[in-house]
Amino acid sequence: MKSLLTALAILLFFSNYGISQEKKDLIKPNVIIFYVDDLGWQDTELNNLDEPSPWETPNISKLAKDGITFTNAYSPAPTCAPSRAALLSGLHPTKTGVTHVSGGAIPTPAGRSDYMAPFFPKGLMPENFTIAEALKMNGYKTGHVGKWHVGTLDIQESTNQGFDFAYESRGAHQGPKKPDNRLTEFATHQKNDPYQLSDEKYPPFTKASPNGISYPKDMVTEKALEFIESNKEEPFFLYLAHWLVHAPIHTKNKELLQYYSDKLGIDFPKVDIPIKTEGQTNPFYGSMVTTLDWSLGRVVDLLKKTDDPRNPGKKLYETTYIIFSSDNGGVEKANGDIVTDNFPLDEGKKYAQEGGIRVPMVISGPDIPKANTKDVLINQLDFFPTILNLTESKIPAKYSSNLDGLDISNVLLSNESVVKNNKGETREELWWHFPHNQDHQMQSAIRRGDYKLYKNHIEGNYELYRLYNDGKRADLEEMHDIADKSPEVVKDLSSRLEKYLKDYNAQYPYKSPSKFKSEGNNGTAASIPVIVSDAFDTNSRKVSITLEKGKTRVIEPYALVKIATKLKKKKNGKTGKYGKHDTTYIKIPLESGKNNLEYTFTVPEGVIEYGVILIDENRFMVQGEFHKIN
Repeated sequence: MKSLLTALAILLFFSNYGISQEKKDLIKPNVIIFYVDDLGWQDTELNNLDEPSPWETPNISKLAKDGITFTNAYSPAPTCAPSRAALLSGLHPTKTGVTHVSGGAIPTPAGRSDYMAPFFPKGLMPENFTIAEALKMNGYKTGHVGKWHVGTLDIQESTNQGFDFAYESRGAHQGPKKPDNRLTEFATHQKNDPYQLSDEKYPPFTKASPNGISYPKDMVTEKALEFIESNKEEPFFLYLAHWLVHAPIHTKNKELLQYYSDKLGIDFPKVDIPIKTEGQTNPFYGSMVTTLDWSLGRVVDLLKKTDDPRNPGKKLYETTYIIFSSDNGGVEKANGDIVTDNFPLDEGKKYAQEGGIRVPMVISGPDIPKANTKDVLINQLDFFPTILNLTESKIPAKYSSNLDGLDISNVLLSNESVVKNNKGETREELWWHFPHNQDHQMQSAIRRGDYKLYKNHIEGNYELYRLYNDGKRADLEEMHDIADKSPEVVKDLSSRLEKYLKDYNAQYPYKSPSKFKSEGNNGTAASIPVIVSDAFDTNSRKVSITLEKGKTRVIEPYALVKIATKLKKKKNGKTGKYGKHDTTYIKIPLESGKNNLEYTFTVPEGVIEYGVILIDENRFMVQGEFHKIN
């Protein structure tokens, strides 16, 4: 009898377990990505190597106590747009083509450089499948609040990329407009002030304000809260992409600025001049970081006090995954200010060095261990596949098979210390590609284990640094290039990096013919390709290109065609003019003809301008004349 009762008990247990699992499967968790702009790895209380950061981030620290802090977390790129495009699409920047900001333009030489960065698109296009589209397909309400920055045409807008709701104004981040400056536009308690100070009090606590201080009204935060309240009856996905802590470096919170001036032991600024003191000593920036933390606290507080209608007995905080991170490393200088210091990490935003791509990251939510820290390699490309798994969302195979990140659910939910791909292989490396800005910034990089290798695209050489020694800190500052001392490591990592660059068809910096003299380049500048004819047939919309004989071989021909948002008519009935956000160039291939001296392509309908770009075997970029089409 006892055996029979035991068997029945076991059967009942597994039956109830199965039912509970079914219930769990039916109730989808919510997801919030709290994405910060330009927040450095050392700008919060999460990492705090060497000298602790003076910026107070109590809400980020509280979130860390409820989740996992990743100390080896990276953004996909060292600048904003490529990281955002990669996060949203799950595709490496070399695959979206968005490798820097302000794309969709005709390539030009960078400053005093003799090289031009490759063409790259302005942002995501309709063919890119976003995480918002994926979750919407699986029954989620989707909202975007804050900075978009991955396309300005109508077809690129967030509401055409899977988001049901969007609010993209700057909120309290809106900078002062002349003649006002950052010392003449502080928020007040007046009702007609769009940034009216709150009646509620929040940290920090001061002698003058022992119960806390007021914060300016921030519509980015308010709209995020509204979205959560309005959509709690259904599973929701909120992409809260803060404009903070990007330049302009300012605050509308005078009391907070006074607090940081006192904490840093400096006088309250009396004139609006750049802050030139070294290190983390800019009180405006400190105020921005703490304001960002306040915003996160507002979101978390709402989740903690709000019942989840779909999960009786639980608060939204218990059923919501929160992913906190930054789009790239901290910007160390902006508009004359010394903003922050990423030390011991080298460099900052716009650099492939650790200071440019290593970012703070915390993930919390259902079944994630509390107060845990992991040093496993994580990339924001991992968000897409991980969210799909956490929400049990399904998408077409043509999209899922193309994702470049890995599902890190095993690390989040099973307390494992390594990330594995779908073949069960452990991740050991991450890589980046940034062929932009000044010559020394045009680099690709790979991090594998303790080592990080750089390829300098202009010089053509490699640099190697050992960040760690068997996991313990070694040359995190990247001060000692050991490439000459470790040829085998260079050989291994360079071959891996080169394979990535080839497999992903990475685009490189190219020589500018106008800046190279034939005498200094063994005559190669004199033999670059020359376009001798460029004809457009208005009936067939076909363009025919002919090159001069006897010049160097073309290895990549393409056209840039300008597309535009449809112009709206004014009240007087006349059509307006295109603004800088109304147009962009896109890249289309050319068809090669006889002896690779003739090329053709058909101009798509709606294109308003076209031009031809030729890359030759010596890496010269030849630009044809650009023609407007009526």
